[in-house]
Amino acid sequence: MISGLREARPSERALRPAGLKPAWLAGGVLAVLVALVAGLAFGSVALPPAGVAAELLNLIPGVRLHSGLSEREVAILLELRLPRVVLGLLVGGMLALAGAAYQGVFRNPLADPHLLGVAAGAGLGVTAVIAFRSTTGDATTSLPFGVPVAAFAGALIAVALTWILGAAGGRDRSPATLILAGVAVSSFLAAAQTYVMQQHVDTLREVYSWLLGRLATAGWHDVLLVLPYAAVTGAIVLSQRRELDVLTVGDEEATGLGLHPQRSRYLLIVAASLGTAAAVSVSGLIGFVGIIVPHTMRLLAGPSYRSILPLSVLFGGAFLALADLLARTAGGQAEIPIGVVTAFFGAPFFIVVLRTTRTAAP
Repeated sequence: MISGLREARPSERALRPAGLKPAWLAGGVLAVLVALVAGLAFGSVALPPAGVAAELLNLIPGVRLHSGLSEREVAILLELRLPRVVLGLLVGGMLALAGAAYQGVFRNPLADPHLLGVAAGAGLGVTAVIAFRSTTGDATTSLPFGVPVAAFAGALIAVALTWILGAAGGRDRSPATLILAGVAVSSFLAAAQTYVMQQHVDTLREVYSWLLGRLATAGWHDVLLVLPYAAVTGAIVLSQRRELDVLTVGDEEATGLGLHPQRSRYLLIVAASLGTAAAVSVSGLIGFVGIIVPHTMRLLAGPSYRSILPLSVLFGGAFLALADLLARTAGGQAEIPIGVVTAFFGAPFFIVVLRTTRTAAP
């Protein structure tokens, strides 16, 4: 009983909401602002950062500053670049938040938003729509309207299949069982996607342009599409940050503290999968964001999810916005797929995390 009380006291202290240090929060907000201004200022047409900042302030009601930008430059800033950068901030924040949630739920630093077959399901949905849709319009300039819906539906179907398979044979849905089920579902859906692509080789270029990741958006449509799901995902996952801290000590200890581990785990999985599906539906398959950002935040800000989750949202959005800037500018006139950029940084990081995890294992 005494040892149990000793464990409960630090756990109760861990549940207090004052875990995020103001300095780290300020750093995250600063990173978002830097990524926002940089993403808006640099590109094929360079804009002065001071003028960009002034135009952003002009969006506040009652504020009117002279930015020195021409009407053409203001149009480029507000109609072309701003929706794309905001979309990058939303997608990056959701992918990083989902990755942090998965890592907490599965107690595995290598878990990411693609763990439960979300990427494979979304990829199959997009491939099916592109392959079977009517050939109207210019398919190389914009994706059909049904693509985000198909990606979202495919991702959620994949999560549902993983959920059902994880309980097959009367087994409990333990973290290890769900991981194995996710691998099986991903392999099956990837095979189905390959079959569809083989039957419609004329659409390979369009399919691959989406699969490699993209943030090209015409106006605010994609932002408005993602925003409600980002709000729901963020509200649910961030509200469970204290529960994630308790889950790290094990299910038995969490139950002793009055927590329902399975219920919290299921809620987090559904919320993280919802956000991932929404992000994938508009951006394609962008990997490694859910590994790089949460793990970095854990190393720098500490192991508490009261810090990891909100910082992952901020730094994840900033990371993807800057990665998109690099994708737009590093290749000259030819834009590099953003998935290639994130993989360039993520693959070495993944190897480092894997080596560190194996070294730390008993």
